[in-house]
Amino acid sequence: MALEMKVPSPGESISEVEIAEWLVQDGDYVEKDQAIAEVDSDKATLELPAEASGIITLKAEEGDVVEVGEVVCLIDTDAEKPEAPSNSPKGEEQEESSKEEESKNSSPSEGKEEAETYASGTPSPAAKKTLDEKGINPKEVKGTGRDGRITKEDAVQAKGKPSMGSPGTGKRSESRSKMSMLRRKVAERLVSAKNETAMLTTFNEANMKPIFDLRKQYKEEFKEKHGVSLGFMSFFTLAVVRALEKFPSVNSMVDGKEMITYDYKDISIAVSGPKGLMVPVMRNAENLSFRGVEQEVKRLATRARDGKITVDEMTGGTFTISNGGVFGSMMSTPIINPPQSGILGMHNIVERPMAVDGKVVILPMMYLALSYDHRIIDGRESVGFLVEVKEALENPEELLMDGDVKKALEL
Repeated sequence: MALEMKVPSPGESISEVEIAEWLVQDGDYVEKDQAIAEVDSDKATLELPAEASGIITLKAEEGDVVEVGEVVCLIDTDAEKPEAPSNSPKGEEQEESSKEEESKNSSPSEGKEEAETYASGTPSPAAKKTLDEKGINPKEVKGTGRDGRITKEDAVQAKGKPSMGSPGTGKRSESRSKMSMLRRKVAERLVSAKNETAMLTTFNEANMKPIFDLRKQYKEEFKEKHGVSLGFMSFFTLAVVRALEKFPSVNSMVDGKEMITYDYKDISIAVSGPKGLMVPVMRNAENLSFRGVEQEVKRLATRARDGKITVDEMTGGTFTISNGGVFGSMMSTPIINPPQSGILGMHNIVERPMAVDGKVVILPMMYLALSYDHRIIDGRESVGFLVEVKEALENPEELLMDGDVKKALEL
């Protein structure tokens, strides 16, 4: 019996996927639930498991775009699993003997490359000099001379790449590869965000010493109690939730001629995965504690990096936090994640001399960047929002922990 395997729906709004890679070959025997392919949607890369055991026949090529519900392979469920090849010494002797027999019967000329001649496209000396000056490989030129020889006229007419000055002595090779559907969709969304929103970025900076001190004092106890590290993301997430409460327009979206404002805070977190940037969502972050945020960040980041994140886990955020600081970024202007209206950019922490009460003090400082859609967020709201985030980060014990650190950290 031949079982038709169809493309399952990765999510409600997805109608087609791209075969990114077949993990098996045509004619292989596959086990039920074995991953047989990776498919790209415009939101995630997902594995396609075999629905039954049997011999597989592929019906689509890598790179093909197929509709949800379309048949991509057949599985012959009546086929028996092939036996493993014997590793006995006798079997090895027979195989070696067979190889020797083939070697004896083969002609001396087999396996040798055909010697290159003028008939195979060798340039004349004058043509070779011209091609070398242009930086053109003779194999890329079709000769019109006798027996296909490349003439000087062929070399003169051949078009190379535009000159970029005197060629150096190093390698100048290049490669070309097709972007995945996910990468192409990310590119489209980024261009759309720049073209269709009135995006503006405002900056501030935060003294991270209070958070450094809290983490130094409680991180070991916190990890021992909850099994996760006390990182910066929990402080930033709770600071953002507090600021969104005060400036709800930042937690809003444009829908045609209407503005939608959400009373919940679904915070998207930008994660670098093996297939590119992914943005999983922490649902109802306003209900999460420090422990809850750190556990959810770890869960989502692990799933994204292992390629197990689902479309549903990346859909529906109302605000995004992007941490470019983990890669060493000092300052950037993050791009809004449509249809959201705001994104907060975290950056690396650098010790800098700062004036405090008339004295120069060395403090760990971080630049903060808020990119926002100026169509619905004015300067007062954007600057006010970022100031609220800054103040919460610089005074976390009072503004994020209600004066009780151990209770807030559930220690």
